[in-house]
Formats: sequence, C-alpha cells, structure tokens
Amino acid sequence: MSADEIPTANTRIAAVIGDPVRHSLSPRLHNAGFRALGLDWCYVACPVAEGQAGQAVEAMRTLGIEGLSVTMPHKQNVAEAVDDLSSTAARLGAVNCVRRDGDRLIGENTDGVGFIRSLHSQLHREPDGLTAVIVGAGGAARSIALAMTELGASVGILNRSAKSAEKLVEIVGTASSVVQEEAIGDADLIVNSTPLGMNTDDSLPFDVNLLSKGQSVVDLIYRPEKTALLLEAEARGVETLNGLPMLLQQAGEQFRLWTGSEPPLRAMAEAVGLRLSEA
Repeated sequence: MSADEIPTANTRIAAVIGDPVRHSLSPRLHNAGFRALGLDWCYVACPVAEGQAGQAVEAMRTLGIEGLSVTMPHKQNVAEAVDDLSSTAARLGAVNCVRRDGDRLIGENTDGVGFIRSLHSQLHREPDGLTAVIVGAGGAARSIALAMTELGASVGILNRSAKSAEKLVEIVGTASSVVQEEAIGDADLIVNSTPLGMNTDDSLPFDVNLLSKGQSVVDLIYRPEKTALLLEAEARGVETLNGLPMLLQQAGEQFRLWTGSEPPLRAMAEAVGLRLSEA
C-alpha cells in the first residue's frame, strides 16, 4: 500500500454490519470504487451480533460514519432505529443502506433496484409484461417483488410457509399472488431467493423438470458461483444468472447515495471477478 492510500484524519468511513459478515464482498466492491474515483473514503466490515443493530446505528451517529450497509439479520431492526425511511424502505419495513442527511440518518433499500439493473444489464430483460415466480418470501424476495410489480411484472410467490407468502403479497399488492410449484412452468423468470444451494448437500428449491428453454433462472446465491439449481437449469437450455450482478448493482446505488458520484461499476465488478455484459 502506497502512502497516499493510507487513511488520513480526513478519510470518510463507510461500513457493512451483519452476523456473519467477514465473508462479505462489499469491502472489495466499495473500496475499488473509491480508488477508481480517487475518493478519500474507506469501507470496512463490522460484525454486529443479532439484537445489537440499534447500538450500531447509534455508533454510526456518534462516530460520524458516513454510510452503512446492512445485511442479515439486521434489516428490520435498523429500519426501527433510523430517523426516517425512504418510501421503499418504509413499505418493505427493511433497510439495507443508511445515509446521512445533515444530522439525520435515513434508511434506504437498494435491493430491488439492484435486481432490476442486474436483470437489464446481464439478461437484457425488462420487468414490464414479465411473468415471474419468486421462490422464498424473505427480505430479498419482498424487495424484488415490489420492484418488479412497480415496473409492470406479474409476480407469483412460492414459499413453504403460506403465511409468509401471503404477508409478502399483502405488502406488494394486486400484481402479486401466492402460487403453487406448477406455476414455474408458465413463468418467464424464476428467482430463487432462498439459501438452498449454498451447501453441496442442499435440496433443490423446486422441481427443475418444470423448466424449459426460453425461461430465465436467477439464483441470488453467488457462492458457489453456480449452484446445483443453475447447473440443472443450464442442462435444460435455460438462461441463468447468479446473485453477484445484483450485489454489484445494489452496492452501486449505495455508493451513489453516499458520495453523490456515479459508481465506477466496471472497476467494482473487476474487484470481485465479475464480467459485465457488453451489450
């Protein structure tokens, strides 16, 4: 590290909180962006145990931290701890990014816009008119479903817990519905938002024999790079995408909110070994 890369007394700090968080690629993404634009910023990972999100938000306020990324299991608790919420974060009841507005801390949610931009940049698909099935009903599923329906997609929610799926539909509105597994066969886009696939002995999140050419499958998991689901989908001639482009795009939106600068997405992508589509 050269002398001019060493943080100074004027360096602005951003951080990600989560439990666990040491595996996060966010420091690579953001620090690559700061370097590319010559910004005197530094981004670090801070493990914060479940139940301590409120203290972390107060630490951000006290220490003058400029930006905060929020991952599991803190998204809902941070939403309750900030001073105000964006309209999207308020509707979702979940925050994945905190920015400063003077002395106030504002909770944002960039997951949905990150997914939409990754869909556009990597698969060249637009939500308008799409029929999608999202497998799972957690925070990421909520964000994606809301963003998709707001842009004209019809979204079905497939989840083991009907109660959780119904709650998601209640949040998102009339362009969404609870569906059964058979709906996958008629969908243009299928999104796995569950953790199934992170481990080699995980079961598949749904019956892959329902897939066919012309569909697209997105798995929000990015480690491993290709889950069993994506491998099975590719074997059936289905277009696939993992979760790394979404991670990049949602980080890019956070970068923009904090710094006011356009994120250098190619430099950020290179830092995590992601090749952006040229088209």
